[in-house]
Amino acid sequence: MSTATAAPDHNGSAPLDVSIVIPIYNERENLPELVGQVEQAMAAAGVTWELICVDDGSRDGSDRLLARLAETRPWLKPLFLNRNYGQSTAMQAGFDAARGVTLVTLDGDLQNDPADIPRLLRELDAHPEIDILSGWRKERQDKTWSRKIPSQIANRLISRVTGVKLHDYGCSLKLYRREALEHVKIYGELHRFIPALAGQFGARVMELPVNHRARTRGQSKYGIDRTVRVLLDLLWVKFLLRFLHRPMHAFGGAGAAMLLAGFLILSALSFEKLFLGEHIGGRPLLLLGVMLSLMGVQFLGMGVIGEMLTRIYHEPGGGKQYILRAAPRRKAEG
Repeated sequence: MSTATAAPDHNGSAPLDVSIVIPIYNERENLPELVGQVEQAMAAAGVTWELICVDDGSRDGSDRLLARLAETRPWLKPLFLNRNYGQSTAMQAGFDAARGVTLVTLDGDLQNDPADIPRLLRELDAHPEIDILSGWRKERQDKTWSRKIPSQIANRLISRVTGVKLHDYGCSLKLYRREALEHVKIYGELHRFIPALAGQFGARVMELPVNHRARTRGQSKYGIDRTVRVLLDLLWVKFLLRFLHRPMHAFGGAGAAMLLAGFLILSALSFEKLFLGEHIGGRPLLLLGVMLSLMGVQFLGMGVIGEMLTRIYHEPGGGKQYILRAAPRRKAEG
């Protein structure tokens, strides 16, 4: 496997080819087999690698089991969060600790197949123009009405909103070149939106079918509450992708529309009062005009404040609004 960019040295050790990051929450029953399958899959991959299991405040003893497993496996690097922060934060902790040039993520419930990792690594190496390789659970082994159909609807919605077309945003088995994640930070439920978030910095995404297995141990952590959180995060992602560098376009447009509507209402009422002698003091339309005018001014003010914050971020001492990339990678000859 070729490597284009050396990973930064996080722990005083040499960089590795691959870091596998797995968030763990109450998966004690699956951990021994999960670690064993990853070891078996990576043994013949021909790369240097590490497995970072991030215990996200488990309450079933997963943390103690991870610590024991790591005692005899130098490639296993457990991290222990002091409470349950959620999958996105656990994944970010793994990214921060990873030393690999290529980062691989998958779930800890054994529904993703670690045996797919070497094949996907070869595919990523064969497509140097691709930054993110996303798994597609084409033959998904989940309940149709409670999991598969809602997921299909969500994938179409996310693809339409973000502009990054994927069949399966929810598949945790993904491969990332390190540079694709350099400017991406995830929290909330944003882990499923990483391809879209990285896409705003120019990352290119490819999707390939992967094996998917039914859960045999433990309980699923997904429910209707997570669906609501995903939809709320999707609204934030849409705003982030479209208006991060131009907040006045979002708040200013809405503010201008409300201010114009309020002005027209108040102008019409003023005409009636001054020229027709109508009494307008108790009319609901007067309250509506005043309310729209005030809200319009407030939204315009929010847009101005947003622009000021954007300038503070991008101007001296802040973050750049552009990112340079290296020369295009070429396929290895022979």
